[in-house]
Amino acid sequence: MAAAVSDTAVAGWRPRKRLWALFGGLVVGSVVLGAISDWRDDHTLLINTTDSLPNWAFVIHRNKVPARGEYVFFDPPPSELVRRHFGAKPQMFGKIVYGVPGDVVAHWHRAVTVNGRVVGYTKPRTRSGEPLALGPTGVIPAGCYYVGTPHKDGFDSRYAAIGFACRRQIVGTGEAVL
Repeated sequence: MAAAVSDTAVAGWRPRKRLWALFGGLVVGSVVLGAISDWRDDHTLLINTTDSLPNWAFVIHRNKVPARGEYVFFDPPPSELVRRHFGAKPQMFGKIVYGVPGDVVAHWHRAVTVNGRVVGYTKPRTRSGEPLALGPTGVIPAGCYYVGTPHKDGFDSRYAAIGFACRRQIVGTGEAVL
């Protein structure tokens, strides 16, 4: 008879064990989904389709203040030149932060310098022949950044149509993944 009680106790435990396993799976699943949701709120994946940057895939960390040398992603300012080349609603631009608030930007012939270091060269016209106005010079104001790319045809802070990338435009910083 003792064996019968033991079998009944074990048989009664199995359905409870399955219920606890199901409950545990639901708890773990909701924690994982919550973590993914939190990550998604502060991050995004970007595929770069231009030659402007050497990498083609980036994880963007939203709401992070950029530092010198980091990739930064921002919405370009509205300008006729941007609209003609990238459409009425252009995708965000990705560049490298070459200058931070307080740095000094200068133009010397075709060279652009930040704190005396050459960061790029300007061209008088776009590939399609449109004139390009030189970008801002002087001390970079608080909340703004000089952004550029090593690509010779990069459309960045070298030119007035882009200018400094300021806090209100910045989507986040990026980390190259591919």
